[in-house]
Amino acid sequence: MPPELDQKIEAAAEEAGMTYSGWLASTARKEFLIQAGLEAVAHFEREHGAFTAEELADAERWTDDALKRAKRSGGRQRRSA
Repeated sequence: MPPELDQKIEAAAEEAGMTYSGWLASTARKEFLIQAGLEAVAHFEREHGAFTAEELADAERWTDDALKRAKRSGGRQRRSA
């Protein structure tokens, strides 16, 4: 592993209150979830056609609202793997 990446991972893990390996596992899970979501979208679009600009705008608004609600509720990120 490149030393500069190793240092960034170590710092991110410490900031999150996690172990190095726990942070890596958590990050890998997120990446796999993102990839699965992208694959699901691609599959949906192959079956039903591309999302319209209006549908994408609705999804952006929903996401923005969900993030605002999460911040107001004080939702916290998991601290361990």
